Amino acid sequence: MTMKIGVIGTGAIGREHIKRITNKLSGGEIVAVTDVNQESAKTAVEQFNLNAVVFPDDKTLIAEGNVDAVFVTSWGPAHEASVLAAIEAGKYVFCEKPLATTADGCMRIVEAEMKHGKRLVQVGFMRRYDSGYVQLKELIENNFIGNPLMVHCAHRNPEVDTTYSTDMAISDTLIHEIDVLHWLVNDDYKSVQVLFPKKTRYAHENLRDPQIVILETKSGVVINAEISVNCKYGYDIQCEVVGEEGIVKLPEVATAPFRKNATLGSQILMDWKKRFVDAYDVELQHFMDSIKETGEPNGPTAWDGYIAQVTADACIKAQNSGLKEDVILKEQPDFYKNNLKAANV
Repeated sequence: MTMKIGVIGTGAIGREHIKRITNKLSGGEIVAVTDVNQESAKTAVEQFNLNAVVFPDDKTLIAEGNVDAVFVTSWGPAHEASVLAAIEAGKYVFCEKPLATTADGCMRIVEAEMKHGKRLVQVGFMRRYDSGYVQLKELIENNFIGNPLMVHCAHRNPEVDTTYSTDMAISDTLIHEIDVLHWLVNDDYKSVQVLFPKKTRYAHENLRDPQIVILETKSGVVINAEISVNCKYGYDIQCEVVGEEGIVKLPEVATAPFRKNATLGSQILMDWKKRFVDAYDVELQHFMDSIKETGEPNGPTAWDGYIAQVTADACIKAQNSGLKEDVILKEQPDFYKNNLKAANV
């Protein structure tokens, strides 16, 4: 049975997902779209030759659209209202991060979903579907390196524009590490601290770059995460997990090795979309397949969205205070337990 999908937000990521569902993946059809810019929604329908209705807003699409599931790919602050409306209507939701821009907003979604009585929401943390991270997760779960003790990781971008601010290094960049590392080590965060090394000359006047975030989990795993958004040489994601009996490292992206000008080397990607293109494909296919097979999405939950937001808030607080800040989470409901295993993808 084909899943009928409505897309809320037809900007870059919305159109990428429309393209995936329409041209690459199986089991889904885009039947409804909306955007605050109605011309954008109409253009998307034309661009992908969709047999889809353009609705004036998200609530109308959810209430009147002939949809089984909603993709929320709009501006971050608008996510909460769309997700809550979809839950109230009993529609499945794939929501790109953030689930909501506040911890309270995430908790309202959690409470609404629990009241509904079954899982409807999946959050778009695509790193869990990257083949390299899946390999790391499986090795850790199989006790290949013993208990994890430390994690060293880096999130490096070649450049950002002048609208990128110091706090966005957490809310837009590190947020992916916050989720995937929590998933990898299967442990909640206890505290965070942010350090600012010497500033790169490539950072604009109001941006503090690079940054180092130190996260400690409740069991004592220490994570140091470098964020560098003006590194110039490429888009580079690194992760190394140090265990009691060994070390596992995120594989490098496969590119063709070359020999030229007395150099043996390989290319480094410059675009994050190319780095994780396969993960996005697997993520959305898994969302549709798991609902078909189990009646619920089996990816990152609304509770995962809450954990990420609370941790990000603590990191931003630490940026400003210069101190180690506590990550204070509510007790995880039974409704969301047993969801940190490696995805069967």
